[in-house]
Amino acid sequence: MTTGVDVVDLARRLIRCRSVTPADDGALDVLAGALEPLGFTCSRVTFSDADTPDVANLYARWGTGRPNVAFAGHTDVVPAGDAADWSVDPFAGAIRGEDLVGRGAVDMKGAVAAFVAAAAEAVRGRDPAAASISLLITGDEEGPSINGTRKLLAWLGERGEAVDYALVGEPTSGARLGDTVKVGRRGSLNATLTATGRQGHTAYPQYADNPVHHLVRALNAALATPLDDGSAHFEPSPLQVTSIDVGNPASNVIPARAQARLNVRFNDRHDSAGVRAWLAERMAAGGGDIALETRTSGESFLSPPGPLTDALTGAVGECLGCAAELGTGGGTSDARFIKDVCPVAELGLKNATAHRVDERVPLADLRDLSEVYRVALNRLLEP
Repeated sequence: MTTGVDVVDLARRLIRCRSVTPADDGALDVLAGALEPLGFTCSRVTFSDADTPDVANLYARWGTGRPNVAFAGHTDVVPAGDAADWSVDPFAGAIRGEDLVGRGAVDMKGAVAAFVAAAAEAVRGRDPAAASISLLITGDEEGPSINGTRKLLAWLGERGEAVDYALVGEPTSGARLGDTVKVGRRGSLNATLTATGRQGHTAYPQYADNPVHHLVRALNAALATPLDDGSAHFEPSPLQVTSIDVGNPASNVIPARAQARLNVRFNDRHDSAGVRAWLAERMAAGGGDIALETRTSGESFLSPPGPLTDALTGAVGECLGCAAELGTGGGTSDARFIKDVCPVAELGLKNATAHRVDERVPLADLRDLSEVYRVALNRLLEP
């Protein structure tokens, strides 16, 4: 496909911006420079929070009509780590053989570039009064996600800007490009269990109260009975213990305190309040004094199949000749904020090298993803 935007060149220019969360380092300037010549109106919005750094965001819109089909993505990236471990400068946007290598190539500057290239084709000859294409780009997705997409959506609502469909460009593909379209995400709840007992000598346990024993019994109760056996679109909800800390260097002392941390990735059969109540019941099985503290990263959600998923799976079949499955696996994404506004689905590059040293994407996949996005846009925008 020949477009007004070279997807590889744009991806390379984005990678050259050292936009490690929450830094922008010119990434939004690069995007605005590509979008404004296409007729997009670009608005920069910076949000602040007392306890977190300021974050720059971009809302770009072409057209005034409905539907408004939005691409939601981020230009921030995780740190590259030790650059000496990379085969190339992680922020050089280097091409090695048939791959583009660099931090953010997969997650998700490559997908952002692919959508811009697709939009360049989709707007040609189209009546801007009949439909709209927009981009919601944040620099806060890889960080605390406080001053990014959630606040940008609220800002759009205050301006009366409606979004009808949203495509998130997270790297959803596994074995091959386009094999998975995500229509939901599991919720994530982190819990800290603190058992308090009475310190004593291991030779005289009758005078002590061992909090480790209470903690182990509580954890066993939580692990022995699964939260559920899955649902129509989700796998079972797993509980994983991530740490057990006692801080006791002596082998002949019963400690006074023990702590464990765990994470539950829960499906659409639950909300975080229900998961917390389930955990509290299991903690009671431990006996003793066990305090439970929880923090929810995101609630589970399902965006039911419909025109958006039909457009995406149809575009994958037409462009790539394969069937896309509807999935819900993986971690959290900014789709958890968008699902309250409009139907949302996720489709992006292969995720094998995301966040890794020598993160890379085949040049052919960048071009193919742009074509998939173009076809999906046309399907959604046609009256």
